[in-house]
Amino acid sequence: MELKLTRFRNNPILMPTHHKWENKAVYNCGATLYNGRVALLYRAQGEDMISRFGLAFSDDGYHIAERLSEPVFVPDESSEYETLGVEDPRISVIDGTYYIVYTSASLYPSITGKGSEHRETGETPWRVRVSIAHTSDFRTFTRHGVVVSHIDSKDGVLFPGKFHGKMLLLHRVIPDMRLAVSEHLPNFMERGPVLSPSEDGWDSERIGAGAPPIKTQYGWVLIYHGVGENQKYNLGLALLDPHDPMKVLARSDEPILTPSQDYEKEGQVNNVVFSCGAVKLGDELLVYYGAADSTVGVASIKYSEIEKWAESSYRRSHRN
Repeated sequence: MELKLTRFRNNPILMPTHHKWENKAVYNCGATLYNGRVALLYRAQGEDMISRFGLAFSDDGYHIAERLSEPVFVPDESSEYETLGVEDPRISVIDGTYYIVYTSASLYPSITGKGSEHRETGETPWRVRVSIAHTSDFRTFTRHGVVVSHIDSKDGVLFPGKFHGKMLLLHRVIPDMRLAVSEHLPNFMERGPVLSPSEDGWDSERIGAGAPPIKTQYGWVLIYHGVGENQKYNLGLALLDPHDPMKVLARSDEPILTPSQDYEKEGQVNNVVFSCGAVKLGDELLVYYGAADSTVGVASIKYSEIEKWAESSYRRSHRN
């Protein structure tokens, strides 16, 4: 059973503006329901190319009803890890609090930084670290700082809700998506790899978590991005065991969304669809994604189809 997302006909829904902090690109937004509206916390780059977070709201999930003119979350000037910005926010609601997992970006002090993401500026490789903040109003934020500090790591996302009283964090250390567990922020303990690139599929080169995992009775449905030999960033699905999220029950043989539109094929980085957030509205799951690292699009699927895929995948995994 293969699923496909349906793009909104009026994509992209968020584009750069004349404001100098977001006049180059807006993309990779976290999404959640807040006061009956869809809140979109998006990554923005302006004239200085430093990443900051802007905030927009939608009443129907598709059309932007409100957009703030100033960023709501900016790099911490006192942190050595955020000198090049804050990237790719993902929002999870835990005990009524909105937790934002994001990537802190900086440069290694020297070119000898091990485990670098190899995104170079001059001769010095980029350093990326998973960080966490929380908020109740999306105007003021409490930072918990870097939570995986010993190695380059990104694509961090928290499971919504606690698991036996603990927070679960997915993050990507090349080449694997890994799980870490915390009883008290900001301390996380590693539990090991969860998902790795496939041997020869659409996600054979690189993978990373997308929106927060979606809880169903058959397991956790994870939207994730993958890159294959063609160097296209696609979106796919994985199903994690409901009782043991380190156990992968299924993953999609084909992408649920692949770059095909002009705004997805051409931009700061060509051929990219990259999700950080999804919201359930009625019987629709709305998946928000960055297109070519330049704009934000939204695509949808019936939530019942997600549940059917989870059920069939679960039953198939238990027959094998």
